[in-house]
Amino acid sequence: MFARQKLYEGKAKILYATDDPGILLTYFKDDATAFNAQKRGSIAGKGEMNCAISSHLFRLLEAQGIPTHWIDRPDPNTMRVRSVKIVPLEVVVRNIAAGSLCQQTGIALGTILNPPLVEFYYKNDALGDPLLTRDRLLLLELATPEQVDQLRSMALQINEILSDFSRGATLR
Repeated sequence: MFARQKLYEGKAKILYATDDPGILLTYFKDDATAFNAQKRGSIAGKGEMNCAISSHLFRLLEAQGIPTHWIDRPDPNTMRVRSVKIVPLEVVVRNIAAGSLCQQTGIALGTILNPPLVEFYYKNDALGDPLLTRDRLLLLELATPEQVDQLRSMALQINEILSDFSRGATLR
């Protein structure tokens, strides 16, 4: 696919090195997974669609003053991105109760959450990406208290931008 060094391969993307150590290529795969990759398949065009949507959303966020790693989209399945140090956390903002939140708390499906709920999950497939409390996150030294506050603040800001965007979106 690429005559470049593969740095990382995940469920949906592959990261490749470039001649510039500060820039990487992100290739979006057509692979599809469910239940933490317990089910696998392929969907033709999925990578191109995910790359297009991601590129559009990164441009939207940048236009609103949110810094991202996105540089450009040189071809349909590939983005050029700045190399960054990853904090191994998945930050989830919930506006409506669904999924595990309902299962674990008994909150009724579809309940509007006001204010939105911000959750942190440890990006660790071997552990099943567990939900972390702030204290556990700090205990594991995954981020400093200042970084946690910044992640939460940025997540809420991004949630507002993306919520406004989705309210204005139309289906074709």
